[in-house]
This record gives sequence, structure tokens and C-alpha cells, in this order.
Amino acid sequence: MIALLSTFSYLLTALFLSVIVFIIIGWHKVKRLKVKLTNFTTKVTILIAARNEEDKIHLTIEDILAQDYPKHLTEIIIVDDHSTDRTSAIIGSYADRGVKLLKLNEDKPLNSYKKKAIAEAINLSTGELMVATDADCRMGSQWLSAIVGYYEMHHPLMISSPVTYFEEKSLFERMQTLEFYTLVATGAAFIGNNHASTCNGANLAYRKDIFYEVDGFKGIDDLASGDDELLLQKIAAIYPGRIAFLKRFKAVVFTHAKPNLAEFLQQRRRWASKSVKYKDRKVVAVVVGLWLFNVSVALNFLGGFYDTAFFVVCGMQLLLMATLELILLYPVTRFFNRRSLLILIPISIPLYVAYFVYIGMIGNKGKYLWKGRMVR
Repeated sequence: MIALLSTFSYLLTALFLSVIVFIIIGWHKVKRLKVKLTNFTTKVTILIAARNEEDKIHLTIEDILAQDYPKHLTEIIIVDDHSTDRTSAIIGSYADRGVKLLKLNEDKPLNSYKKKAIAEAINLSTGELMVATDADCRMGSQWLSAIVGYYEMHHPLMISSPVTYFEEKSLFERMQTLEFYTLVATGAAFIGNNHASTCNGANLAYRKDIFYEVDGFKGIDDLASGDDELLLQKIAAIYPGRIAFLKRFKAVVFTHAKPNLAEFLQQRRRWASKSVKYKDRKVVAVVVGLWLFNVSVALNFLGGFYDTAFFVVCGMQLLLMATLELILLYPVTRFFNRRSLLILIPISIPLYVAYFVYIGMIGNKGKYLWKGRMVR
């Protein structure tokens, strides 16, 4: 039994090592390319789906209105998704500054209200390039210029741009930021390795005609989540190599980590639910393999109380994880100017193992709460 588990652990550890090396290589393949800075010609539509965001949406709108991108080339459409607070009224108060409010008014329940909101906004839009963000995000004044400047110079069909947490108020939130950088690096790395598979809808741009060419969200609209990476995967299947990651700090979008464990687990469960729609079986196999690797770490820890040899294997796995995470995250945290977070790696790794195993078991089962609704 001990020999079997050890062999199982070593094989999965080799898989983990291979994946992290793949991500490290991919991150470095994404170069910081030049972007166009003046003489823009692209009409842009900024898309936001909002539900019960009265506390923060005015900040997002103000940041968007403060963009240095030409105003005559900018369209802003915000869809109110049946909010029960003052979200709609706040959006409406910006009508005289060019912000368009679209209210969802569905007469029957949907499972993917956000995809419906985005699709309706795209139908109403007049822009060539759709730029999606969230109603609780912040951005610098050159955010839109950086994205469009890259688009006009390099002509990708979709641009995934960086997202980071900020204004953390606790150790737990800072640990989320560090873990989130692994996800950002993974999305960038897969694009860098010409195998685009994941991104973040809080900072995603794509051509309107391409959205319609792939039939929008058709085929993925039965899930509440997935307006970002499932759409990316549809585009990547037809146009491999035409998706870019914009590695420029001016293109970063800022948002907040979850304040408590319950909200964090709900968020990660929502993200995990998208995996049932992955078409690339290689990606699915890698995700399952990484989950099994984390299971092996947990089993080795528990087995250590039976035989200390398991503690040795577990210790080796945790040490390897910490070392590789440091190698991976050093350039990523440098990009985000957050290298001080690296000190959290030793305490983050064991907790990461526990939550990853847990989310892997429940991520695709049943319904979960999102924006005050039970969805799947």
C-alpha cells in the first residue's frame, strides 16, 4: 500500500512539475510588445453587466469616463440585471455623460443572466471592439488606450488583459491575491504557448464580428458562469494563435478579493463549474491530474499518522510546490509591483492544497449562490 501510494504520488508530482514548467515558459513567451499611442481609429464599446452594485459602480463609471481614449470613439453600455437596490438609478444618472443603461426584463428564469446581459449589450452596440469589465472594477486612465493601442498595432481577435486584487484588508485577502496571480500567469502562459484556454471576464476584449461568427454564447449558455473563458475557447478552436495576452501594467484592471472564506469558496466553486464545458480533453486531463496531485499531498499527510514515511513524501511535495511557486510568481509579482506577497508562499501552499481538493469535489455538483440567485 505504501509503495503504491508513493509511486502514485511521484507520478503526479512529475505531472505537477511539468505543468508549472509549462506555465513558467509560457509566461516568459508573452512579450511586452509596443502599442499604438495616438491616432486611434477603432470604435469601442465598453460592456458591463451589473446586479446590486450600488456601493461601487459609480467608481467604475467614473474611471471609465476618465479614460484618455477619444470620447467620439467610445461607447459605454451598462446592463442592469434585475437589481433590487439603487444600481439602475446610479447608472441612469450618468445618461447625460454618454452612459447607456439597458435593463434586463426577462419574463422567465434563466441560468445565465450575465451572458444574456452581455449578449443584449452587444446587440445594441455600435463599436467594432467589445471591451468587457465588471461593475466593481477600477482602472487607470490609460487602460482603454493600452488595449486599443495593442489591438490596432497587432490585430488580434481577442485580448485577455491582466486583473489583480488590491486594497486588501487582511492576511486572507493578501493570500488570495498571491493565489490569483497563479491563475493570471496560467491564462497568460497558455496563450503564450499558443494553447489559449482561460482568461478573466473583468478585462477581456474581442471583435464584435467574431462574437457573432462563433454564435456568441450558444452552447455554453446553460451555465451561469463562463462568459469569459468558454467564449475564448470557442474562438481559439477556430482561430488558434489569434488570441493575445496584453502584458502591460497600464492595461491592468483592479478588483477586490473576497472578505471571508464562505464568499471565496462560492467564487471558486463558480469558476470550477465551467470545466464541464471544456472541449479540449488535454486541458481537462491536466486539471484532473493537478487535482489528483493535490489529493495525493493530502493523503500523504494523513498517511503520515500511520507511517512517518508518508510525512517525508508529503514534505517533499510541499517543498517542491513552494519552490516552483516562487520561481513562477517572482516575475509575475514583479509585473504587478507586489513582490512582498512572496513571503506568504509557505503558509499559502498547505491551505491551497486543502481548498483545491475541496473545490474539485463539489465544483460541478448541484447549485450555488451567486448575486442572490441559486444557479448552476
